[in-house]
Amino acid sequence: MSATVPSAPKTNRLGLAKSDYEGAKSTLCLGCGHDVITKQIVTAFYEMGVEPHRVAKFSGIGCSSKTPNYFLNRSWGFNGVHGRMPSLATGAILANRSLVGIGVSGDGDTASIGIGQFMHLLRRNVPLIYIVENNGVYGLTKGQFSATADLGATLKDGTVNDLPAVDLCSLAVELGCAFVARSFSGDMKQLQAILQAAIAHKGTALLDVISPCVTFNDHEGSTKSYKYAKDHEEPLHEIGFVPFFEDTLAEIPPGEVKDVTFPDGSVVRFHSVGRDYDPTNREQALAVLHESRQKKEFLTGILYLAPEQPSLPDVLGMTDEPLHQIPLEKVRPPKAALDAIMESLR
Repeated sequence: MSATVPSAPKTNRLGLAKSDYEGAKSTLCLGCGHDVITKQIVTAFYEMGVEPHRVAKFSGIGCSSKTPNYFLNRSWGFNGVHGRMPSLATGAILANRSLVGIGVSGDGDTASIGIGQFMHLLRRNVPLIYIVENNGVYGLTKGQFSATADLGATLKDGTVNDLPAVDLCSLAVELGCAFVARSFSGDMKQLQAILQAAIAHKGTALLDVISPCVTFNDHEGSTKSYKYAKDHEEPLHEIGFVPFFEDTLAEIPPGEVKDVTFPDGSVVRFHSVGRDYDPTNREQALAVLHESRQKKEFLTGILYLAPEQPSLPDVLGMTDEPLHQIPLEKVRPPKAALDAIMESLR
């Protein structure tokens, strides 16, 4: 009787198994949309063949900000205070631009206490995949409305939201963010393509992902519930993505298509589905987002994309070498230069 030899696990282009990109077991509520996003992050980094030790994870406070513990346990990580994740990420990426930065935040952490830092991160184009796991409520403090809750939405107790929502995607396009996307945790195929494109992008990539809170905001009357999102999702296009190390685009139905190429050679292909939409047209993106709010549509896809826009390290002329590896004699001004500065201030 011969023993069955277990087959070797499937590996990516680096020879790593998918388990090498996983993390700790989730402690979130069963069925939470955040866990679905975590699984797609694991798959995206595995499929793209990113070395885990080159990834730096950042987060603030909230259910969403717990999730970096659940993926890429071989990477670096920093969990900051409420709303301050953007400044942490900016400092780390400028100190070592070879890192692949990913920040996971929530609608409270981003759109309320952290909105000031969020806005400056966008306008600076810091190289960071910025994921907002957006459920419209504060899940850690028993489900009050957040700043992204839609006008007229109701809580489980019948309380009606009487304030307009902060639209993170409109704000991002207006501030010059060069990669703005919206998706739904229940649309895993679309979310996967967007995440892989975000990894290829060299500036700020904002992903506003509607991620229903099964405990406090998944009821009739909520506009952030699974049912509402499934019933009202309006994809702008079908997305195919091919990284620079592959030769063929993902299968996409025949019809009108638009290809956008990233500086590294990766390509994202947009196939229109029912409307004429150009994701590289900033004015059209703002107009469509404004129109969708009036119609109460839930538009998903890559809303705006400008991969050639220079990132903050490029604007500042930062070296490719991590700052801590540069010899002191190259970064410390000589005494003569300091003396000249002091003399000029007399």
